[in-house]
Amino acid sequence: MPDDTAAQARHVFVYGTLRRGDDNDITRLLPAPRWVGNAMIPGTMYHFGRYPGVTLGGASEVVGEVYEISEELERVLDEIEEVYPQQTNEYAKRFVDVDLHGKPLRCIVYEIHPGRVAGRPCIASGDWVRDR
Repeated sequence: MPDDTAAQARHVFVYGTLRRGDDNDITRLLPAPRWVGNAMIPGTMYHFGRYPGVTLGGASEVVGEVYEISEELERVLDEIEEVYPQQTNEYAKRFVDVDLHGKPLRCIVYEIHPGRVAGRPCIASGDWVRDR
């Protein structure tokens, strides 16, 4: 019987407080994720005080980390980002292809609602850890 583990693998691109060493460090959550690598995606990062938000697309890039996650951890992340069960509409779960080592990898990205960025300062470097 073929191993379909790779087909079932889920990945997430984290760019803010879920990055390693930050307030919601994904590596401290359970079930533990598997680090895949550093990456960048097209987007613009905004400062919301204690956390950032990213709108996808455009010419700027956002720095982040990619992890392989379980369905259980995905549910935990949805709760942290309030896309489930609270559904505050601050973030939406999106799926984007992230270039990782020259190959596209489909990843979950939590995108800030574009209507919430008005008046928020932009983090031009796209790197929350470095320039918050």
